Amino acid sequence: MRTVTIFGATGSIGENTVDLIARAPEQYRVVALTGGRNVARLAEQAILLNAELAVTAFDDCFADLKAALAGTGIEVAAGSAAIVEAADRHADLFMSAIVGAAGLPPGLRALRHGTTLALANKESLVTAGPYLLAEAARYGATILPVDSEHSAVFQALVGEDMQTVERVIITASGGAFRDWPMEKLARATIEQASSHPNWDMGQRITIDSASMFNKAMELIETKEFFGFKPSQIETVVHPESLIHALVGFNDGALMAHLGPPDMRHAIGYALHWPERGHVPVERLDLVKIASLNFRPADEARYPALRIARDVMQTGGLAGAAFNAAKEAALDAFIAGQIGFLDMARLVDEVLNRLQGQNGLSCDILSLDKVLETDHLAREMTQEFVQVTAAR
Repeated sequence: MRTVTIFGATGSIGENTVDLIARAPEQYRVVALTGGRNVARLAEQAILLNAELAVTAFDDCFADLKAALAGTGIEVAAGSAAIVEAADRHADLFMSAIVGAAGLPPGLRALRHGTTLALANKESLVTAGPYLLAEAARYGATILPVDSEHSAVFQALVGEDMQTVERVIITASGGAFRDWPMEKLARATIEQASSHPNWDMGQRITIDSASMFNKAMELIETKEFFGFKPSQIETVVHPESLIHALVGFNDGALMAHLGPPDMRHAIGYALHWPERGHVPVERLDLVKIASLNFRPADEARYPALRIARDVMQTGGLAGAAFNAAKEAALDAFIAGQIGFLDMARLVDEVLNRLQGQNGLSCDILSLDKVLETDHLAREMTQEFVQVTAAR
């Protein structure tokens, strides 16, 4: 029986992880579940999986969570410190599914116990990739990628010599606006950006898909996790979302990973690793699919991709600044303060100003440096938001 903790249990990745574990209760014992303000769902999950501990990130939600779990014997805690402390309880696998930079501290704490971190939190690698990997090596821990694209690359590389890899192709659905004319994008609404044509995801990542900021994050993740050069990493728009990534080798061969647009595939691979286990996802009917389509990922249409390449070239603290500015700009778009196209413009302006003021390149990362840069970038983005909103 494998012991598991899920950080971010009430989000889309967390829900899919809960679904898979609930289907095989004899295979797993759940140590802890963490969530945000949806304490009713967090309590339901904790009871369903017979978790030892349930933690909400918000202190003001403690009473509601405690009341919902009264009489169950499940421990209750609240606050960001309590989430990090949950990582001190031994588990064979920690699923890191918290959205945003808040997922970094508990992930780092889990690594220090020399266990396995199943990483769905993009921000950990984007903001602090070298530091995260160094901590894993220091404590003998394993990191497994759970993004569908990086899980696909990881699987395509099994048994392969990394020195034979020429290129990696990360596919993108193109999001909600892939067929929109450019001139219409400036008027895109929050509701329109929140509807994905292929994937069932949370609002924030769905909007990031429409702007291609999620793909920009994934390009940076690919560099950090696998150690590829930026020039080796490509992206193409693949509307069907059936090929998640391809790896090209020095003999001209391309190894492609195909699967339905269902996150349970990548999650299930991590849960069963190093074995392959049954996962209840759709089996592809290639005759019915008939054809697969690809388009160039136009950086004029998707400026986030160009910004990501700048971040990869700069290295150091550029990823932390990029992520913080992106999160703050997304908050402003959701709040109706800025337009859809303003997000990329603001992120670009923040990176340029920080690079000009303090420089973002550095050889040694620390959590303190990452958090300081995160704070500066968020403050600066808010200043730019106010200027934009006042126009």
